[in-house]
Amino acid sequence: MGSLLYIIAVLLIIFWAIGFFAYSAGSIIHILLIIAVVAILLRIIKG
Repeated sequence: MGSLLYIIAVLLIIFWAIGFFAYSAGSIIHILLIIAVVAILLRIIKG
């Protein structure tokens, strides 16, 4: 489950970067970034 969470977080960061540089989708792009960062932090905290 932990590796799946990490993979999802990385994918969200990639999609955020693509969306941020390709077009402006409003606040949804930034929400994806926040979710990805939280998922990575949870992964680091849990070990």
